[in-house]
Amino acid sequence: MLPSIPSSYRDYIQENGLFEGFTVDDALPGYVSLWAMDEISESNSDIEIETYAPGFIAFAGNGGGEVLAFDERGSVYMLPLIGMEPEAAIRIADSFHDFASQFVR
Repeated sequence: MLPSIPSSYRDYIQENGLFEGFTVDDALPGYVSLWAMDEISESNSDIEIETYAPGFIAFAGNGGGEVLAFDERGSVYMLPLIGMEPEAAIRIADSFHDFASQFVR
């Protein structure tokens, strides 16, 4: 079973719309393309995240072969599409709020 999407993600999209752009300085992932709420379930099914990285739910891509995903606590991780497994996850923020604060607007 996929973790739920944190309310901070839903709130961000309602207030700001979908973000597509860069993160500040050298902050990972460098580039972000958020997914609409109605795309998340199908996208996660397409990449078989429950099979290869249980405990994560993807919500965005970085345009470079990686997805951005929440864990069960709402922390943000980068996961490679090739070689996807929990051990390959790189933690990049403690929460979506912390992650979104690095978007270049």
